[in-house]
Amino acid sequence: MSGDGKRAVSVIGFIGSVFSPWYRWSGRKNPEDHVCINVATYGPGGRFTMTDRGTPALRQSADTFSVGPSSMRWVNGQLVIDINEISGPPLISRVRGTITVTPSAITSVELPLTEDGTHIWRPFGPVSDISVDLEAPGWQWDGHGYFDANFGTRALEEDFSYWTWGRYPAAGGSTCFYDATRLDGSKLGSGFHFDPDGTATEIDLPPKLEFKRSLWAVRRETRGDCGFRPRQVMNMLDAPFYSRSMVETRINGEMTVGVHEALDLTRFRSPLIKPMLAVRVPRRRNWRFD
Repeated sequence: MSGDGKRAVSVIGFIGSVFSPWYRWSGRKNPEDHVCINVATYGPGGRFTMTDRGTPALRQSADTFSVGPSSMRWVNGQLVIDINEISGPPLISRVRGTITVTPSAITSVELPLTEDGTHIWRPFGPVSDISVDLEAPGWQWDGHGYFDANFGTRALEEDFSYWTWGRYPAAGGSTCFYDATRLDGSKLGSGFHFDPDGTATEIDLPPKLEFKRSLWAVRRETRGDCGFRPRQVMNMLDAPFYSRSMVETRINGEMTVGVHEALDLTRFRSPLIKPMLAVRVPRRRNWRFD
């Protein structure tokens, strides 16, 4: 998020693009044949890019992850993201530039989201600075950021029906909440506060607080002080099964605005969703590195 709260970016690198209809239609047999660096910019002139690419587009090394024309590089304690993508409809244009994420420290936290460990959350740099330099007016700014990863050996919809996640700047660091309802009816509820030095403390969970549904009527809830009603500050990404937004809540008396996500996997399982996604997620099988 930008320092003035008016712009934001999200970048996700996928091996096995979990929200790609092409990966689902392939039977999810070869994750490396469905790779992607998804870039979304929010605010004036925001764009969305999510191209599903084949195996020839993937290159990996100890410190670099490349997918076609875009890459992520670990350089002297910074995550340098070089972007060269084409956004999807309705505003088709090139999204090009560099985003640099500088974690204050790398944590040692790893949270299994299922009892058998089929899904893992790894918050690498939950307290980070971010510098954005894209080739578009107004898209050169600094702010606070976040760097994590999720790993899984099964499809999300095979294990979960609903989940929410939120990351809020709080008490000089960052507070994260992870809540999920599994298909067997069991529930996950976890909260951590991260200090700038990477220290992670599991915290007592404040109550779940519902707030207004998304434009697609996805149910949304986050955590905060009893009696407070969270509110959306900026709509970021709105899909029939997924919501990402800037949300204001209150934690231990401190007002904070962070990034919140809600995912309705019951809806995502619907076969009607996949053709809709294909419009936003083009498939490019071939790529040649120079």
